[in-house]
Parts: sequence; structure tokens; C-alpha cells
Amino acid sequence: MNSGKNPAQLRQLMQANATRGKVLAADCPSREILLHVTSRWGVLVLLALLDGTQRFNQLKRKVGGVSDKMLAQTLQNLENDAFVIRQEFPVIPPHVEYSLSESGQQVAKHVEQLTDWIENNLSQVLASRASSQAS
Repeated sequence: MNSGKNPAQLRQLMQANATRGKVLAADCPSREILLHVTSRWGVLVLLALLDGTQRFNQLKRKVGGVSDKMLAQTLQNLENDAFVIRQEFPVIPPHVEYSLSESGQQVAKHVEQLTDWIENNLSQVLASRASSQAS
């Protein structure tokens, strides 16, 4: 989902409207950031990067099932939102590393709490799902 605005335009819009977004409003720029952070791949990349700086292929191995295209797109979105830092080294072959920024660390910790809750309550959720499907 791309609103057609670049990150600088989104920041400017947020500053012009308020210091805090109104995420329930249809045109709130917070929604795009929320989408990047809470998408399946966004969550998993943030969690993987909590372990420290990693290269693309390391992330791909760690985040099972993600395609090159989706990983690249997810990293780019998180980089544009200033959650991920991409460091490129001028060597051959190319060497690029990804790490979390300070705000990326903060948001990843919140995502980690959510995923911890899900993992800790997984059996209850799955049992409820099975019960509702049997009805």
C-alpha cells in the first residue's frame, strides 16, 4: 500500500496536522506506517533484526518463507519509515548490512511483546478456532 507520498511528505503532513496521528481516520498517515510494521513480513523482519545487524541472505534464511522480492520491499518500507538502517559497503561483491535504528529497536520491542503474547496463548487460540469451526 503506497499513498503516493514519500517519507518526507508523510512527516510534513503529520507535523502539519498534529503531533499525534488519528489512526482511525481514513486519511491518517499512521496507517501506512502501521501496515509496514504489522504486516507479516514487517513483524518477522523486525524480530529477526532484534538479534543484531544482518545481511540480506541471513535475514532470508532467518525469516522462513519470504521471497527475495517481499524481503527487499519490506526492508525498503522499514528503511523509509526510519526503522531500519541500510549500510552499503563499497566492495566487490557488494556488501549490504541491515540493522535497527533507535526507533526501530523501540517498535521491534513492542512487536516482540505482541508476538510473545500470541506464542504464549497459541494453544488457547487454536483450540478456540477449532471449536468455532466445528460448530
